[in-house]
Amino acid sequence: MKSMRTGIATIPLDYGRCPRWLFERMRRLIRGITSAIIEEFGPEEFLKRLSDPIWFQSLSALIGMDWNSSGTTTITLGALKSGLFDIQDQLGIYICGGKRTSRKTPEEIEAYGISRGFSFSPGLIYASKMVAKVDSSCLQDGFTLYQHNLIFTKNGQWVVVQQGMAPELQKARRYHWLSSNVKDFVEEPHSGIISDAKVKPLNLTAKESGENREISAGLVKEEPKKFLKDFSKILNKSNFLIKQKRFGNFAEMELNDVEFHWHPVLKEKFDLKRLKKTIFLANDQNPQNFEKLLSLKGIGPKTIRALSLVSEIIYGAKPSYKDPARYSFAHGGKDGTPYFPRPEELDQTIKILEKGIQKSRVSIREKIAAQKRLTSSFPSL
Repeated sequence: MKSMRTGIATIPLDYGRCPRWLFERMRRLIRGITSAIIEEFGPEEFLKRLSDPIWFQSLSALIGMDWNSSGTTTITLGALKSGLFDIQDQLGIYICGGKRTSRKTPEEIEAYGISRGFSFSPGLIYASKMVAKVDSSCLQDGFTLYQHNLIFTKNGQWVVVQQGMAPELQKARRYHWLSSNVKDFVEEPHSGIISDAKVKPLNLTAKESGENREISAGLVKEEPKKFLKDFSKILNKSNFLIKQKRFGNFAEMELNDVEFHWHPVLKEKFDLKRLKKTIFLANDQNPQNFEKLLSLKGIGPKTIRALSLVSEIIYGAKPSYKDPARYSFAHGGKDGTPYFPRPEELDQTIKILEKGIQKSRVSIREKIAAQKRLTSSFPSL
């Protein structure tokens, strides 16, 4: 069995620009690697590999990006988009968005839909918007999204890789999504989230937050006036006595003079007039569930936090505060988590990466340097 070096990948928040000469070589190298993978396994398999945080990290290191840099995401995806632009129809893979063009992702998807006749483009636009909303409003971990890429195939399969920053921590966090894994946009939809900074987020994507999500949607659809009254009461009172009366899966609370359970929403400053307007506009559109509510224009992090707070304090539906960020494994782990490495898989990955290096239009010196980086990751080659 070939041995593999292990370690922790950190993503400190870096500033500055990648030198043009280096980016050009990365672009050519990643073009060859991608072409080799798609030629061998097809475009859907390439999406699957991009959805794996550790495989993505390895690809970035292989093309010459610093392993401990937020540019691991932005530069690698920028090189991929630039490198494949003129052969995308040949490969059957299309890349939208980026660091400076993340908000233009829907426009780029629509343009591809018109020029290539893709009937599924509206679904991709919806997916792009929902992925961004989930990672900013449902998973409130303190990382502000600033980069978003959606990569899709001619069959409408897609992967999203996006990144957020927390300047006060000087850290970045990367989020991976794969369409074939997404059964529900709002419940545990990620294929992986990579971060070395653990936080205590409001995590409404957790399965344990299901009741909180359900009640939040119900408050908007059926009881907007009661929600606003309860929310105002919570904000205006710092001490009250809690008495619960349960009815089935719900709890009705009377709030008087005892401090309630701490909730991070208290750090926020709420504009009650704006919140009222947002809630009644959402009520007019009659959202049937939490996903439909989240998809509405104007529903953002503060509205979701307010609804979650009332659902917890008034109805007893506690959300999850567990950080979903974790490491995944491209080839398993030596302790059998999630499974033991398989020699044939390792051999095949190495073979494809080597093939990609040789197909890349870079100098012999650059190919040798890339091969050395590959060998350093697999020292028993």
